[in-house]
Amino acid sequence: MKRRISAALLAACLALAGCAHAPAGPGPAAQPGRTFWQGRFALQVQSEPPQSYAASFTLSGTPEAGELRLTSPLGSALALMRWQPGQARLLQGGREQTYASLQEMTAQAAGAPLPVAALFDWLRGQPHASSDWSADLSRIGQGRLQARRLQPLPTAQLRVVFEP
Repeated sequence: MKRRISAALLAACLALAGCAHAPAGPGPAAQPGRTFWQGRFALQVQSEPPQSYAASFTLSGTPEAGELRLTSPLGSALALMRWQPGQARLLQGGREQTYASLQEMTAQAAGAPLPVAALFDWLRGQPHASSDWSADLSRIGQGRLQARRLQPLPTAQLRVVFEP
C-alpha cells in the first residue's frame, strides 16, 4: 500500500498517460489566486529496483493548509492527505496517521520529501526555488508540468497533466 501512495504522490501527479485534455483558455499564470487543481500525475523513481507510480489527483488549498486526494486510474481511492500548520494527516485504507509536517508525511509516504509547496507555484506557472527539484514550466499553458529531482539519490521524475 505504501508503494501506491508513493507512486500516486510522485506521479501529484505525474508518467503521464498523456491523454488528459487541456481546455483552451487562459493558463494558470493568468490565475495567481487559484487554489484548486485536478489531473493525473506519474512518478518514476530510479531506485533499486526502479519504481513507477501513476494516479489521478485533486490538490486544493495552499502550501500551508491544504488537501491532496489520490485515486487509481480506475477511480479507487488511494490516499487523502491533509495538512495545516503543525500537523499533517494521511488517510489510507481506513487508517489515519498523523505527522508533524507536510514534508515529514510525504517523506514517509513516498520514501522522499515531495515538492508539494513548490507544486502550488509551478501549477500557477510561477518558478519556485527548490534545492532538490527543478521544474520545466515551458508547457504549463497546455496543462503539462515536468519536474526532476537529481539530488539526493535516488533521482526521480514527476510528470503532471492538469486542467489549466
